[in-house]
Amino acid sequence: MAELRRSLTLFDMTMIAIGGTIGSGIFLTPSLIAHALPSPVLVIAVWLVGGLMAMAGALTFAELAALMPKAGGQYVYLTEAYGDLVGFLFGWAYFLVCNAGGLGALSVAFSTYFGYFVPMGVAGTKLVAIAGLLLVTTVNVLGVRAGAIFSDIFTVLKIAGIAALIAVGFTFGSSHTTSFTFAVGDVPGGLGTGLATAMVGVLWSTGGWQHATYASGEVRNPRRTLPLAMIIGTTAVTLMYVMVNVAYMFLLTPQEIAASPRVAADAVSRVMGGAGGTAISLAIFISTFGVVGIYTLTAPRIYFAMANDGLFFKRVAEVHPRFHTPACAIIAQSLWAVVLILFWGTFENLISYVVFTDWIFFGLAAASVFVFRRRNPDAERLARVPLYPITPLFFVAMSAWFVAMTLVQRPAQAGAGLGFLALGIPVFFYWKRQKTT
Repeated sequence: MAELRRSLTLFDMTMIAIGGTIGSGIFLTPSLIAHALPSPVLVIAVWLVGGLMAMAGALTFAELAALMPKAGGQYVYLTEAYGDLVGFLFGWAYFLVCNAGGLGALSVAFSTYFGYFVPMGVAGTKLVAIAGLLLVTTVNVLGVRAGAIFSDIFTVLKIAGIAALIAVGFTFGSSHTTSFTFAVGDVPGGLGTGLATAMVGVLWSTGGWQHATYASGEVRNPRRTLPLAMIIGTTAVTLMYVMVNVAYMFLLTPQEIAASPRVAADAVSRVMGGAGGTAISLAIFISTFGVVGIYTLTAPRIYFAMANDGLFFKRVAEVHPRFHTPACAIIAQSLWAVVLILFWGTFENLISYVVFTDWIFFGLAAASVFVFRRRNPDAERLARVPLYPITPLFFVAMSAWFVAMTLVQRPAQAGAGLGFLALGIPVFFYWKRQKTT
């Protein structure tokens, strides 16, 4: 019987951690964040909090990844800590909402920026989005190395694009454009509402490093490689995000950032004209297209692990005899994402319930480190969370705060996420009966 091959290196996994995080968020959400928080200091502060959350999460997941280096990553931690139902609901939500919704949003995003070079209507944008998604699906079916090489190339290109954006801001911009005072000023709807709204954009932009854990079953020396990849990746992303936002503020005023749906393009065009807008549109296309490839590579390993546990269609657990990839899992995910591309709602509404649902399981997975420490206190741990228990407690507490605030501030999107989870409960018991018969 064909098996998954351990062929992914530290460089591959670091590129997945970085590339899985940097998608469209840093180019599209600064406007939403600046509108919610008019204070430049608060804007930088929420990005730093997002970076600290990502680092705390990565350090916590590093211990879990070293303890259980299996395909499926987060699904494995949740199942081992809380039982089959919680693990299944995570995979269920990831298939129907989180990853498929993310793939839909990102595919339409790269197609939209492709339209900068080749003008298209609404139908053309959707067709290009679907064609691009099917292309990366084919690449990832053909082999994990092919998918990793695709990830490596596009992640290096997107890092180069972000570095160029930072260089433009720091070279041609001015610190006098935005006054970095410590005054909070008037926040629309109050500080709590503003912070919650801003954190939707920040957490959408800083999530993704966990994708490195999903391919644990195909990593060389996973107990060492996975922790290092996530720590290096989250550190690099946090530094880049803070510097990009400072670069934006050197080029545009806070009011201009809040009013701009294309902050990166407008910022660069301010000093470089049309050529700058073209260059940044190409960078955004590369970034979003690359992250679609990474999500197509990593997330199907969750459904593969679920099917191996008898909680999903048996064919999804099959490994392609020639390419040694979970081909059925990859194809199933992409087909559902195509459906969402054809019928999805607005970008902001989509990411609200995607992020809300995602962070429920982020918090639960991080909390599982307490379960495993108590359950197996003498187990060998090749990676340990620094400053335990403060680091995981910070991550879990911030995750709980964000979930609670989303429930209050965006009940429709949160309700949709909870509705999908509730639908998964009878489906779980159906699969359990199928497994025992």
